[in-house]
Amino acid sequence: MDRDYIIQIVSENLRTVRKENHFTQDKMAEMVGVSKKNIIQIEKGRTLADWTTTIAICAIFRENKTLHNHFGGDPMEIIEQTVQDVTIRPQEKTLGGHIMWKNINEHKGFKLQRNLISKHFRILDEENYRLFSTFDAEVAQEMWKDIEKTI
Repeated sequence: MDRDYIIQIVSENLRTVRKENHFTQDKMAEMVGVSKKNIIQIEKGRTLADWTTTIAICAIFRENKTLHNHFGGDPMEIIEQTVQDVTIRPQEKTLGGHIMWKNINEHKGFKLQRNLISKHFRILDEENYRLFSTFDAEVAQEMWKDIEKTI
């Protein structure tokens, strides 16, 4: 995924996200930090949200079902991957990837998974904490080999 695709998804679903959360256009504009006119233009498909607005929407509504369905999980994780390419650090506990993830490899409770929608990779530890994420398949495989050797 790239920025343009993320912006497109968020822009196309802004109205749905707003309505699911029972916000008026005025309240949405205030929360996101843009004008009501800007919200109206995005919702009518006349313009796309900019990158900053997109990040704000994803951060504020990171638990929104519509965004989760379009991104295959936490939209902020997708943004983080788009900006950083690779993330290597213990992160939040996940549910283990039973819905939108395909297990590629498993070793002593650790899992290499690929998201069915966004196609990015992640490695979970034995307690389902995300340790690593990337869109790069080669980097994911290299990291997985290191984990198999270490554990």
